[in-house]
Amino acid sequence: MHATTLLAFITVSFIGIATPGPTVLLALTNGSRFGVRRALAGMVGAVLSDFVLIGAVAIGLGALLAASEFWFSALKWAGAAYLAFLGIMMLRSKGTIDGMLRANAELGKDTVLSIGLKSFMVAVTNPKGYLFFSAFLPQFIDPVAPLMAQYAILALVFAALDFAIMFGYAVFGSRAVRFLKAEGAKWLERACGGALLALAGSLALYRRAAN
Repeated sequence: MHATTLLAFITVSFIGIATPGPTVLLALTNGSRFGVRRALAGMVGAVLSDFVLIGAVAIGLGALLAASEFWFSALKWAGAAYLAFLGIMMLRSKGTIDGMLRANAELGKDTVLSIGLKSFMVAVTNPKGYLFFSAFLPQFIDPVAPLMAQYAILALVFAALDFAIMFGYAVFGSRAVRFLKAEGAKWLERACGGALLALAGSLALYRRAAN
């Protein structure tokens, strides 16, 4: 893989990841609620989902979703429902600073696991991710070179960028909540919840491109 090709991939990927999506919003929310250390679990879940999505595209699952209306719709509605559930839970959260501190103190291993699973499930149940990678990755693949090695390199680079950007959002969330009054912290979480609901609605309305 040429250095110029890899640089182009990094540039385009950075722009795509930095644009707030579900996992980035979860990183921001987790950082504000639990602190950066606890938010790392969500970042790990999102990074694992990157490998699942890119691996699935490498073996042809993205092409299957592009060709099958049934499987595309099934995954789409599952993803939209899960995003909506998370958004509603954030909207219903009191979101006060005292409440966040209590939640942080009461967190156990199961809760840390659930933080990671939320980010993982949000990504792997979104068919747009599979279709995006199916259309995006082949532009940076040399068809005459070993394909799996190239997919592995792109997956590692994308995952590293994803982690770095989510880390930045989590740090911002953790710092911002320290300067917000209780009411401001509540509205920060509600804004993220509303954004997740909007993303759920856009996913529900998303249609597979006609072949």
